[in-house]
Amino acid sequence: MDKFTGVHDIIDINITIKSMKTINGLSIVATPIGNLDDISLRAINTLKECDVIICENPKHSLKLLNKLDIKKKLIALHDYNEHAVIKKIDNLLKNKNCVLISDAGSPLISDPGYNLVKYCIQNNIGVTSIPGPSSIISSLQLSGLPLSEFIFFGFAPKSKKKSEDLIKNIAKEKKTCVIFVSNQRLVIFLELLECFTPDRKISVCKELTKVNEFVFRGMPVKIKDDILQKKEALKGEFVVVIDGLTLKKHDFDEIDLYEKELKKMIEKFSLTDIVEIVHKFTKINKNKIYKWLLKLKK
Repeated sequence: MDKFTGVHDIIDINITIKSMKTINGLSIVATPIGNLDDISLRAINTLKECDVIICENPKHSLKLLNKLDIKKKLIALHDYNEHAVIKKIDNLLKNKNCVLISDAGSPLISDPGYNLVKYCIQNNIGVTSIPGPSSIISSLQLSGLPLSEFIFFGFAPKSKKKSEDLIKNIAKEKKTCVIFVSNQRLVIFLELLECFTPDRKISVCKELTKVNEFVFRGMPVKIKDDILQKKEALKGEFVVVIDGLTLKKHDFDEIDLYEKELKKMIEKFSLTDIVEIVHKFTKINKNKIYKWLLKLKK
C-alpha cells in the first residue's frame, strides 16, 4: 500500500481532484452519515463545481453545504414528486452539471432517486457515482458477523404483522441480514427476533460516526434488556445486523440432535416452511423430512 507522506501529497491530491471536471448530467454523491468530516475531497469538489443540487430536504442539506461554504440552487426530491421533478429539470440534466445527494450516506439506498437515475440512463444522460459513507457497510464492519454475503432489507415495516412476516423470512436466510429500524420500533423488533430467531447472534448499531456511537452485540434477549436498562440508548437511529442460518447436513444425522432442533422450529413455523428450510440447507429428501416432522408433532 502506498504511504501518505505529508503536505506535498495533500497538494498533489488537491491538484488532481481539481482537474477532475464534473460531468454534464448527474453525479450521485455520498455525504456523511453523522460526522461531517467524513466527506471526501472528490465529493466536495463535485459539489463546488456543479450547477444544481438535487436533495431530499434542502434545510438538512444546508447544514453540510454551509460548513463547506457552498452556495447552490437546491431542488427537493421525494418519492411522491420524483416524476414531476424529472420533467422540470430535464433540460438541466442534459446541459448542466447536476448532483444528487440524500440527507445522509449514499443516495438511492432506501432514499428517493431511482426513477431519476433510470431516466438519465434511458435518455443517454451521463451518470457517475462519487462513493463515500454508508451506514450499511459500517454496521457490517462493526457487527463481528460474516461479511462475505449479506442482504439489505431497507427499513423495518411499520406494522408489527409485516415485521413478523419479515423476520420469519429472515429466519430461513443463511446470509447475514441488514435492516434499518427506527427508535420507536426497535424494542418490538427485538422482541420478534427473540421469538423467531432466539439463538441467532445480532448487532445493533446506533448513531454511527457520531459522538454517541455505540454497538450492542449478542443474542436478541440480551440486547433488548441492555437497551431497556438505558433510556438514552433508545435515542438515535439504528441498524440491525442478523447472523445467517447455519444448518448443516450432519446436524440431522443424529436423531437426538435432529429432534432438539426441529422441535424448536415446530413451535414457530408451519411444517411446509420447515420442510423447505431443512431441505434447502441439508438436501435431505422432502418426504423424509415431512415424515420426521409428523412423528415429532404427535
